[in-house]
Amino acid sequence: MAINTIRAQYATGLARYNIEQALIETGRDPAHLTPADLAPLEDFHTMGRYATGQLLALLDIGSDDYVLDAGSGIGGTARFLADQRGCRVSAVDLTEEYCQTNRWLNELVGLGHRISVRQADVTQLPFADATFQFAISQHVQMNVADKARMYSEARRVLVSGGRLALWDITAGSGGQLDYPLPWADEPTRSHLVTAGQLRTAVEAAGLAVEHWNDLTDQAVAIMHALLSQPPNPLGLHTFVAGFTRKADNLTRALADGRLRAVQAVARAKSQES
Repeated sequence: MAINTIRAQYATGLARYNIEQALIETGRDPAHLTPADLAPLEDFHTMGRYATGQLLALLDIGSDDYVLDAGSGIGGTARFLADQRGCRVSAVDLTEEYCQTNRWLNELVGLGHRISVRQADVTQLPFADATFQFAISQHVQMNVADKARMYSEARRVLVSGGRLALWDITAGSGGQLDYPLPWADEPTRSHLVTAGQLRTAVEAAGLAVEHWNDLTDQAVAIMHALLSQPPNPLGLHTFVAGFTRKADNLTRALADGRLRAVQAVARAKSQES
């Protein structure tokens, strides 16, 4: 994965400043925030917090578990996990600006002690074998060409029997996509595969699929509902340049089948399996 390409896609240099201004504009005091105050801007993936909640409902994560948030963005999933499940989370992302914003927000809502943040590549995770009971990856693999290595790394850092949970976009009918999209301003930054190819990559890494759900229709309905809401100063547009156009292009492609939305959970098989 080309670091400079990812940085060019996501970094603006304004994430923290814009979020702080939006918090103030909506009447929130940055010095006195709860995790719920950040919910409108945290989940940079299709269906937002709805998708995060649905995915985590498939996982029996407890307070004693150690969870990897692989490709964490500004940390919404990590904070939701730490707040709702009381677990420890390691969040990794390739974009340093997102990592810095993640740390800042964690401290603002009092979760810095449960969440560690590191700039890292999901194809070269800086953790020992069998470190985590769970790993979460939402809308990350579309930027990763080497999916075999990505999922092999996820399997390596999971304990045997640990779970990898995915919420991802895959190629659909093969029609030409309209850019920009949330993960790619241009085709060279996108590495889409079909749902079948994605499942093959997951299984080849030593992970046994337990849930594999196509939620495209639900995603379209919820995205239409979200995009029809009145403008809110606190939202993903705060730190994602051109967000409205990107979300519109994504929703149209999901609606006509050019893209699909897949939710999955896979179990790390033992090395003897």
